[in-house]
Amino acid sequence: MSRIGKKPIAIPKGVKVAVTGAQVEVQGPKGKLDLTVHELCSVKVSDATILVSRAADHRTAKALHGLTRALVANMVLGVTEGFERKLEIQGIGYRVALAGRTLTFSLGFSHPIVFPLPEGVQAEVDKQTLITVRGVDKHLVGQTAARMRALRPPDPYKGKGVRYQDEVVRKKVGKTGAK
Repeated sequence: MSRIGKKPIAIPKGVKVAVTGAQVEVQGPKGKLDLTVHELCSVKVSDATILVSRAADHRTAKALHGLTRALVANMVLGVTEGFERKLEIQGIGYRVALAGRTLTFSLGFSHPIVFPLPEGVQAEVDKQTLITVRGVDKHLVGQTAARMRALRPPDPYKGKGVRYQDEVVRKKVGKTGAK
């Protein structure tokens, strides 16, 4: 039995969970999310908890059991509290500006990079070098932050670029002078 999969998920006040066949829909104060569950797993709502069970005991079913439970738990957490990722920009002249639903990055290229925000994601810019990405869908928030970081990943020699706020960049030693 999956240790994660068999744990029940508590439903907080103000959250509505509806299960229709293989479709799970979670609605809360911050928004609404839905998920199509694999046929090897089933989701049941009883009282104030959500239980995820599996149909078989083979390896794939066991893996999907824990995954499904984690995805449903993230949906409940997302519609109540939401998720956020913070990115910081380091480098002289590197900055970002927010205009409506688009971010404009200046990252040392010959042109500014225009980054449109996907639906369901909000962004805040502080001091032109700190970006906060927020949303209810954990996957969408993480994917958006990863796409922003990929515009200019941190340089291993000087550390310049876009990085997660808690990321530690290991710097390499540069060349030494020839003798």
